[in-house]
Amino acid sequence: MRGDVNTIKERLDIAEIVSGYIKLEKAGTSFKARCPFHNEKTPSFFVSPVRQSFFCFGCGAKGDIFTFMEEVEGLDFRGALKLLAEKAGVEIEYRSDESKTEKDKIWNVLEEATKFFEKELTDNNLALGYIASRGISEASINEWRMGYAPAEWRSLYTYLRDHGHEKDIILKAGLAKISDTSSSQEPYDVFRDRIIFPLADSNGSIIAFSGRALSKETEPKYLNSPETILFTKSEVLYGLDKAKDQIRKKDYTILVEGQTDLVLSHQSGVKNTVASSGTAFTRMHLERLKRFSSRIIIAFDGDLAGEKAAEKASMLGIVLGLEVKVANLPKGLDPAEVVRTNPQKWKDIIRESLPAVEFFFNKIEEREKDSRKLGKQIEKAILPMIQLIRSTIEQSHFVSMLAKRTGIKEEIFWEDLKKVKRVDVSQRLDLGDSKRSSSSSKEEPLLSQRDQIEKRLAEIKLWQKELPESISEGLVLKKEESELMNNLSKLMLRDNLSQLQSELSRAEASKDGKLITNLTIMIQKVHSQMRALEEKKKAL
Repeated sequence: MRGDVNTIKERLDIAEIVSGYIKLEKAGTSFKARCPFHNEKTPSFFVSPVRQSFFCFGCGAKGDIFTFMEEVEGLDFRGALKLLAEKAGVEIEYRSDESKTEKDKIWNVLEEATKFFEKELTDNNLALGYIASRGISEASINEWRMGYAPAEWRSLYTYLRDHGHEKDIILKAGLAKISDTSSSQEPYDVFRDRIIFPLADSNGSIIAFSGRALSKETEPKYLNSPETILFTKSEVLYGLDKAKDQIRKKDYTILVEGQTDLVLSHQSGVKNTVASSGTAFTRMHLERLKRFSSRIIIAFDGDLAGEKAAEKASMLGIVLGLEVKVANLPKGLDPAEVVRTNPQKWKDIIRESLPAVEFFFNKIEEREKDSRKLGKQIEKAILPMIQLIRSTIEQSHFVSMLAKRTGIKEEIFWEDLKKVKRVDVSQRLDLGDSKRSSSSSKEEPLLSQRDQIEKRLAEIKLWQKELPESISEGLVLKKEESELMNNLSKLMLRDNLSQLQSELSRAEASKDGKLITNLTIMIQKVHSQMRALEEKKKAL
């Protein structure tokens, strides 16, 4: 396996892999970006193609291509190895003393189950008819590997056992379970008489399933796989493996709720769409999307439940610093119904999406005609959303909008806004999805220009530690270091000059001639030093 690891490193470039998750900017012979592992406003995450490694000066994350994939995808080494091997076109060769891990076995049984469901769908006209009635094409069925789970108790389980898969692995994959009440310990299928949507990780490997009941009498209507060592509901987004490239290209994500919404959106050509697979969008979902783009459009069902879900998702997005817009779907319709009847209408709805604050204000204004009650609703629902916005300029924009459209003075909104506590609003959203979420939610403090320069100088010092003197990257960093030192010296001289000028003003007021003379000489000296720095800067 060691040879496989080296081959993968030779074939893949870390900058190309990392750029699939975050936007990189050239920085000499390296690249920089905002760190995907903690929230920050200024880039402190650096990738070195020379050393094939990364380092974050903000949170200390560092490593090679395998470490990055483990962190960004939440994988262990074997999982990262599998993912990168597929990207590199390398077939992993296990030594005789290396047995496949439990994860490998679960991946294999899930792939076998997917093939079983696909075959069952081709033989079931009722299931095919339902899918066709929703407007899903044969090409989409094949692209998304849709299937059908027979209305039998053990058809999948028996099939998998006949194909050599262990009982324990089938259970751990979430494909079968044993009844707590029945005396029989024979496992039975989790999915029965359901349209099957396979859920994939970002690499396209099947990790779980979501099943839509074919019969109207079957409950629940939607059923997801239980959580396993491969599948965590709060993190997995349906369609992300196929949408991520388009999300990066278009620089925004469209969020829908259901699998059919997702499939039809892609079928209509809107391929930067992802879905939550019937579960509520969580902070972890949005943190994952933020790695690809900081802009999202929420397109949930056009009913009250969809509006409520969109409101919470919007506030979660705003907390994370995302630019959030909301699509206004026709009353009572979901995205799938819009696409089926008029694909162009779906694209128009997406294009006409409004900033979240404006969208939800419009909804309140439509329902509430009493001006006093309107003000109460703004105080309850809109101001908490504005409070979560980090930019004061954006806050001012929305306060001004509210004032113009309600006739209420801006000062009143600002006073009420001060009473809204950001912490209280965040607690209402139940932001503690995971230990990792809480640690990554720390906001970077605002830094002065001098602090920023000193921080960058510290970064350069750390970055240079492992760099051989001969390579060009080191020369680039040395030049940047010289420029920064020049700027830092200039700032320090300006601070000194400002202090001396203040002392001179006080000396002139007290008519202290000797002190005036000394301060004047010192000020002239500072000006001389500043001119020398300017000359030095031109020479760099």
